[in-house]
Parts: sequence; C-alpha cells; structure tokens
Amino acid sequence: MSDTTIFHNPGCSQSRYALATLRAAGLQPRVVEYLKTPPSRAEVMALVTAAGLTLHAALREKNTPYAELGLGDPTLSDEVLLDAIEQHPVLLQRPFVVTPLGTALCRPKEKVLELLTPAQRAAVAAATGG
Repeated sequence: MSDTTIFHNPGCSQSRYALATLRAAGLQPRVVEYLKTPPSRAEVMALVTAAGLTLHAALREKNTPYAELGLGDPTLSDEVLLDAIEQHPVLLQRPFVVTPLGTALCRPKEKVLELLTPAQRAAVAAATGG
C-alpha cells in the first residue's frame, strides 16, 4: 500500500496537476476520488488538522452549494460544516495530498512540490523539463 494519498477530483485541473506531479516524482499514490468515495467526518477533520487549516478554510465556494447553505457565516460550528461536507462532498476543497513529509491542500497547485523530497522534486523537474 502506498504511503502517499491524494483526495482527487479528475474534473479539477489543480487535482490533475498534483496527481501528475506525484507520478512524475516516481510515486504511485492511493487515489481517492472523494466525490465517489467521500472521506468520513473523522478523515476530513484529520486532513484539515494535519494541513494546519480550519474547516472554514477547507471549504470550496465556487460551483458548490456554499452560498445557498449560508456557509460563509464564521460562527458556524465544525459540526455544522462537517454535516454540510458529508451531504455535499463537493464542498471539500481539493486536492488534499498526504505524503510522509506532511499533508497539504495543494492550492496553488505547486504546493504539492513541498510534500516531495529533493530527489523527487528533481525527478519531477527532469520529467517535465522544468
């Protein structure tokens, strides 16, 4: 089993970039298409906490029911936000990437490079001509 995981949405260019970067680094990450297989409430909290974020910061506003659910209210509790994510997984920002070096919400997309070793970053540069 891989020690690298990406919570992926294949329809998202940021997520596709992160996955391609992980593969260019020589990794074969576990790919969780979180819209098809949503993470549990505990997994969401673990991801957000490990990434050093709040649930509010991990919410996606664009092309989601964020506004209609009134999720911009900063007084909403984590339980309310977890309820919303559980009912509408699209509300979870993407991609979250977990490697042995840490966990991050890889936005901007280049943030995924921070989760790679220097040798893996060199492999990415060689593979992408950058």
